[in-house]
Amino acid sequence: MNPLPSGLLGDLDPTSDRAVFRQIADQLREAIDRGRFREGEKLPSEAELVEHYGVSRMTVRNSFSVLTGEGLVHAEHGKGVFVRPRPPVRRLASDRFARRHREQGKSAFIVEADAADSHPTVDSLEVKEEKASQDISTRLGSVRRVLARRRRYLLDGRPVEFATSYLPLDIARGTPIAEPNPGPGGIYARLEELGHHLDHFEEEIRARMPSPAEVKLLHLAAGVPVIHLIRTAFDTEVRAVEVCDTVMAADAYVLSYQLPAI
Repeated sequence: MNPLPSGLLGDLDPTSDRAVFRQIADQLREAIDRGRFREGEKLPSEAELVEHYGVSRMTVRNSFSVLTGEGLVHAEHGKGVFVRPRPPVRRLASDRFARRHREQGKSAFIVEADAADSHPTVDSLEVKEEKASQDISTRLGSVRRVLARRRRYLLDGRPVEFATSYLPLDIARGTPIAEPNPGPGGIYARLEELGHHLDHFEEEIRARMPSPAEVKLLHLAAGVPVIHLIRTAFDTEVRAVEVCDTVMAADAYVLSYQLPAI
């Protein structure tokens, strides 16, 4: 077996009180950060690292487990451990709900998929009337029942987010919004056609670890968190016309904002 290229990885510090497997993980992490291992590239095999560091296979596996738990790498059975790709989609908050996109018949997700040169699809679609939760009711101005639209978004076949839109029934019932396919430009285009011209959006964002159901729904690897975003859309009469509760795979998105200097 050929030795690893000189300078690719360092040596262990026998005087350190840091566990050996963590030292190895530190060196692999640094190599990834410095671009010595690029996105999608395979890391040295267990056998190569065992020979390089003079440690056991279990020590190397523990090092890989650290990096997997951090979401930096993922293992493919029978192939090896690979550097996880960086987020492919950039969500530009100042542009994604621009009216010109709706006028072109494009939803925000389609616009972002086009920018990422990816193929967007939607599945797991469910549209139904239901009782509003206390939180949704409060955000929508104390409504009791809502039209809920649940759907999963995929890029190139990979699930990247799951979203549920809640709309007051007096707005959505009996309109194209209640249909599985609301038409070009999505539900925001339909809202404006109904006279609810959109004025602004408010978003709350937090990062957290996923629930077991979310791991399954989004096919998340170990260590990958989710971005939980709740957005409320207001019309020009300052009425809340939609609340969208979205869970996104954190390794699929970069959230980009432009803020004014006040």
